[in-house]
Amino acid sequence: MPVVVVESPAKAKTINGYLGKDYTVLASYGHVRDLVGKDGSVDPEHGFDMTWEIPTDSRKHLKAIADALADDPNLILATDPDREGEAISWHLQEALMKRKALKKDTPVRRVAFNAITKSAVQKAIENPRDIDTPLVHAYLARRALDYLVGFNLSPVLWRKLPGSRSAGRVQSVCLRLVVEREMEIEAFDAREYWSVRATLETPRGQTFEARLVSLDGKKLDRFDLANATQAELAVQAVESRDLTVHSVEAKPGTRNPSPPFMTSTLQQEASRKFGMGAKACMSTAQRLYEQGLITYMRTDGIDMAPEAVTGARDAIAARYGKEYVPAEPRIYKNKAKNAQEAHECVRPTDMTKAAADLKLEKDQRQLYDLIWKRTLASQMAAAKLERTTVAIRDREEQVELRATGQVVVFDGFMKVYTEGRDDDAETGEDRRLPAIHEGDAAKKVAAYADETSDNELIRAPSNAVLGQQHFTQPPPRYTEATLVKRMEELGIGRPSTYASILSTIVDRGYVRKEGNRLFPEDQGRLVTAFLSNYFRKYVGYDFTAALEQELDEVSAGDKDYKDVLDRFWRDFSAAIGETSELRITDVLEKINEVLEPHLFPDKGDGTDPRLCPNCGQGRLSMRTARSGGAFIGCSNYPECRYTRPFAPPGGDEGSAPVGDTMLGIEPESGMEVWLRTGRFGPYVQLGEATEENPKPKRSSLPKAWAPDTVDLDRALQLLSLPRLVGKHPEDGAEIETNLGRYGPYVRWNKVYANLPDEEEIFTIGMNRAVEVLAEKLASRGRRGQTAAPLRELGEHPESGGPVNVMEGRYGPYVKWEKVNATLPKDVSPEEVTMAQAVELIAAKAAKSPKRKAPAKKAAPKKTAAKSTAKKPAAKKTPAKTATRKKAAPKAAEKTGES
Repeated sequence: MPVVVVESPAKAKTINGYLGKDYTVLASYGHVRDLVGKDGSVDPEHGFDMTWEIPTDSRKHLKAIADALADDPNLILATDPDREGEAISWHLQEALMKRKALKKDTPVRRVAFNAITKSAVQKAIENPRDIDTPLVHAYLARRALDYLVGFNLSPVLWRKLPGSRSAGRVQSVCLRLVVEREMEIEAFDAREYWSVRATLETPRGQTFEARLVSLDGKKLDRFDLANATQAELAVQAVESRDLTVHSVEAKPGTRNPSPPFMTSTLQQEASRKFGMGAKACMSTAQRLYEQGLITYMRTDGIDMAPEAVTGARDAIAARYGKEYVPAEPRIYKNKAKNAQEAHECVRPTDMTKAAADLKLEKDQRQLYDLIWKRTLASQMAAAKLERTTVAIRDREEQVELRATGQVVVFDGFMKVYTEGRDDDAETGEDRRLPAIHEGDAAKKVAAYADETSDNELIRAPSNAVLGQQHFTQPPPRYTEATLVKRMEELGIGRPSTYASILSTIVDRGYVRKEGNRLFPEDQGRLVTAFLSNYFRKYVGYDFTAALEQELDEVSAGDKDYKDVLDRFWRDFSAAIGETSELRITDVLEKINEVLEPHLFPDKGDGTDPRLCPNCGQGRLSMRTARSGGAFIGCSNYPECRYTRPFAPPGGDEGSAPVGDTMLGIEPESGMEVWLRTGRFGPYVQLGEATEENPKPKRSSLPKAWAPDTVDLDRALQLLSLPRLVGKHPEDGAEIETNLGRYGPYVRWNKVYANLPDEEEIFTIGMNRAVEVLAEKLASRGRRGQTAAPLRELGEHPESGGPVNVMEGRYGPYVKWEKVNATLPKDVSPEEVTMAQAVELIAAKAAKSPKRKAPAKKAAPKKTAAKSTAKKPAAKKTPAKTATRKKAAPKAAEKTGES
């Protein structure tokens, strides 16, 4: 039977149902090869040759495919229809040829389908093609670029900017967007302005609201009412005049639907409507695709297949009526920069199936419903609106107010779907107005007596007219949706990369998410400042977009990928070389200069903003800690211990300057007790650092303790830690309490048990301590002894020692000596065999350089088999070498940008 290979088991199951028993459908579980995790795996000196390896987890999947090909060498590669899918097919073919499961002249068929439906799969099988070499070359170019940047730029960061983790080709540009937006917000100077509005009543007793747009016959611009005095005069002017409707202008209008989804717009809308992150959105969409419910979800195309358009129009007519179907099908063209439009839009495979017709999990149901509604709406008739503008004036035409609103005459596509917005800006367009006629008297009626606002208000005596203070607002922080939108506008990244880029900058601690907004962390700011100064070209928006364009040209077969790599590497390696002589102090001072307007803003009084407010002599500058944190400190350290967080003064809660506070004298030693604030937060200290005592005793404040509540007694409590509770009744070993990195705890020998309340470290007694320790032991599955195994598999066949199946905190695992190997999800504890267990143990041991892989038992010394026993061991040597290479520390993490 022909062997069909796809990426995932779920996809394999669906396709197997379509192809039947005449085919063997297997999963590769993603990529079967990757670059060796060490420097030198991409060799610029030898034509950018790449060194690949097959990870341990992929070997069994590759073996299964090779075994199936032994029965029938007819191989069909049915991976996803994009660059990454093409690369997986290429890797499979190359790996299988090296295993000699395929011969060089064995024909390999490549098939691709945009939707996992029976007709699409069968049509693809009937129309195979060769592997698309330009697409593979584009993949190789991206992989090599990301690798060269990561493995050459990351070590520069580690050496010059302590605490930094790594840098990536596209990830660093994305981080720059977040950091620069935050700097815009910090530099923003709010400007005051006022608005005036009135509640008016028609002769028929219906009320509406209008805003002042003209005063003294002059049109008001946004900042013409700049303060309370001007606003109060405007309120009095409106309050003192009789008003009449001067004109009513109604204009018909239409609103057209949004195009169907592509990857970026799907991520944006899922974020707006459900708060779903890009990574979660793509994971959910992947599951819908593998079930055959939607088309391929990684695309920058918004075109729809003709049969899909017909299906959508038929579904609209059946569900909502023919009046909702436009006379001609709608055709959409992508306006995004560098759009390839290689695939269809993201749409349902069957337009007749709504979310209510399917049995889906909540997140899948939400996303499918969104895709279904957007797709149908994109082919529906336009909404017909009537936009009304009402002008209200006094007789002398000294004041003019305006009211706007709209009426939906025909809802069209809005019956099904309306697109979300990225901001909460209020507009008058959605407001409904009552029937208003020209010449009507507009009577002022009380409406604002109970209105409240965070800003100042000015009320007319009648409470019918209200002046309200406003301030201009800084640009909003990015959400995942708006950041993806901005990257798309700039031509940075591609549909398959957005989710991984966003997750990477968060996982590395460069950016944090609060609610739905993205905030740069200290280390993210520092990395951006460093790269913007010393590698400005490579974090440039235009440069990155131009490089993406070149890679697209490689995909199209218009450029040679090695030429692109060569041009990039020549300049980039030179830029790396220029940083070799940089000193850390010079780098930090340069970053101080770059960030000076934000970290040390001008006070406006002519004084030096970097002068230390504590000692009045030292200069403030940015400093870094090995932990990766940054803070502002005084150059007169240790004489002056002034510090503040890495932020503009007063920019964040808790960032105000904090000096040293002497709380009192410790009675026994006569030493001073200080309350201070360091780069890791507030702490108490006993005495000062001297030559005899270079490290005075310190203790950080518990998180629940506010610094202003700490007095001498509380400080002495902290400095007395660890506290001895007593001796354990079982073995007489000491039990003590202390405050650690993860909060309060009680310790006995090597058993550490967390305490729920920080006060317990000072009050807990022996009985309670023994109880907490016993609970900790029980939760670990032992009380001085190893927990009973779920199954005993027997002695390790090669190295000896019991092999058992255990129940762990994160699920069942196989245990041999000190090696614990988690069982795969598809293997139950009852089914696991000794052979599977040995394979899992060997794979786990190979991943950990501190653990030795199971060694084979030595053969008996005085037997003829002695020499033969050594031969297999000799053959193992290359494998051990490979294991050591694999276990070597990686110089950079994968960026997820390939």
